[in-house]
Amino acid sequence: MDIIESSKRLAAYTAVDNHVKPEHKVIGIGSGSTVPYVVERIVQQGVEANKGRVFIPTGFQSKELIVSSGLGLGDVDQYPTIDVTLDGADEVDSQLNCVKGGGACHLREKVLAEAARTFILVADYRKNVQYLGTNFLQGVPIEVVPFAYAKVLQNLHQVLGSPKATLRMAVKKAGPVVSDNGNFIIDAPFDREKMIDPFTIMAQIKMLTGVVEVGLFCRMAKAAYFGNEDGTVTVRWDDGKIDQVAAPV
Repeated sequence: MDIIESSKRLAAYTAVDNHVKPEHKVIGIGSGSTVPYVVERIVQQGVEANKGRVFIPTGFQSKELIVSSGLGLGDVDQYPTIDVTLDGADEVDSQLNCVKGGGACHLREKVLAEAARTFILVADYRKNVQYLGTNFLQGVPIEVVPFAYAKVLQNLHQVLGSPKATLRMAVKKAGPVVSDNGNFIIDAPFDREKMIDPFTIMAQIKMLTGVVEVGLFCRMAKAAYFGNEDGTVTVRWDDGKIDQVAAPV
C-alpha cells in the first residue's frame, strides 16, 4: 500500500474507533476514496456490533460498499436523524469548512451531514489546508438543474466573480457529468479573498435560481481526521483544538 492509501486508512480507522460506538445504530456512510476504509473498519467491529445497525449511503458507491460488506442498508427518509455520519472531503480548511463534490455526490452528502448528530470528516494529509482552494483547484462543485445551467454559469461569470466556472464534462461519455439526481455539475473556481469566507460565497451561490446544492460545507463538522505520511493522524476539532495521535493497531 502506497503512502497516500496508507494515510487514508489511518485516518479512517482512527475516526471509526473514536466515533462509531456500540450505542450508534444509524450511521451515515459518505463518498470518496477514503470511505472504503471507513466501512472496512466498521466491519472489523464484528457481526454482533453491526447486527442492529442501519447504514445510510450518500450515493451509488457507498450503497454498493454497504451491501457488499453485508451491512444493513437504510435510507434517510426512514431515518431522518443519524447518530454519526463519516465522509471524505476534497479539501478542509482550518475552521473545518470543506469542499465536497469532486464525485458529484454533494447534495446527498449534505443531507446526511445535516441529519447527523455528529459529522466527521476523514481525509489524507493533502486535504488539510489553511484556506479552501489551495490544492483543490477545479473549483466549488455546484449541482444545477439542466434547464438552468447556462443562466447559472452566466451569473457565476458576471455577478459572483468566477469567470472560469465551467460545466463538468464526463470522461468516456459524450456530454456532461450527470449526478445521481439527474442534474448537471458546474465547477466554479474563486480567488483567495472569497474562499477565506466560504460561508458567504456559499450563500450567494445557493440563492441563484436553478442551483440545487453547493459543495461548500460550512460550520458542520465536529472533527476532521487527516492521515499523515509518518503514520500519525492529525485531528482538528471544531473548537480549534488539534491532536496528534498514533496509528491504530
